[in-house]
Amino acid sequence: MSDQNKNTLVSIVMGSVSDWDAIRSGCETLIQYDVKYDINVLSAHRNPIATHEYAVNADKRGVKVIIAAAGGAAHLPGVIAASTIIPVIGVPIKTSLAGGLDSMLSIVQMPKGVSVATVGVNNSTNAALLAIQMLALNDEDLREKIIIERNKKEQDAQMFNYEWYGKDLEKREKNISRSDKVFEPYSLGE
Repeated sequence: MSDQNKNTLVSIVMGSVSDWDAIRSGCETLIQYDVKYDINVLSAHRNPIATHEYAVNADKRGVKVIIAAAGGAAHLPGVIAASTIIPVIGVPIKTSLAGGLDSMLSIVQMPKGVSVATVGVNNSTNAALLAIQMLALNDEDLREKIIIERNKKEQDAQMFNYEWYGKDLEKREKNISRSDKVFEPYSLGE
């Protein structure tokens, strides 16, 4: 086993090369957190033996989490999960038939005893973040990076609230059409 493979913590599997656009943001998220990953194209239907071999041997390669993206019948995450005890996160791929709802339902509806965590359609960013959180259970540096990023997001949201609600509020209130329901902004501890 090469040193490069041994350092791979997250393995990403796409059912088709055409899934790359949906997977790219997840790869960028893993890079942002300095998490080593690899990418594979496998199909539960077109090359089931290679898919099974990949899943069975993932732990020997040092993989800790698998992200599997699939559209349509979307059997890839479940087939992989049935062949390994490594956590599998399914990313449903948007389809022309049902906008990805078909993919999501296929991944979500796993039989008892074979679990696949599932994120939103084409949401590989959340799949990567979930994988990073799993890895952070045993990695204090990674845990600290997550906390720092979450604090940044919280500060960004608070700044937005201040900019939106704090400046010229009286002027904007005059221009807002009234309705029976008034939106009450979240208090920032005044």
